[in-house]
Amino acid sequence: MRIVVDRALCVGHARCHALEPDLFPIDDLGYVDVTDPELPAADQAARARRAAAACPERALRVVEHSQP
Repeated sequence: MRIVVDRALCVGHARCHALEPDLFPIDDLGYVDVTDPELPAADQAARARRAAAACPERALRVVEHSQP
């Protein structure tokens, strides 16, 4: 599993970071800054999905490795 970020859609609400700061760090301007998109543990995927679902802009997805 991995996190996919559409940086063009992110407007800096930081709801993902508020829910899961270790999975969704933010940069100095308040935008999501995922540097390691890989989610090696199943519990991380569930946490990442919950945080991605909180994004009002739908800038985040959690996908299988075979998905784009």
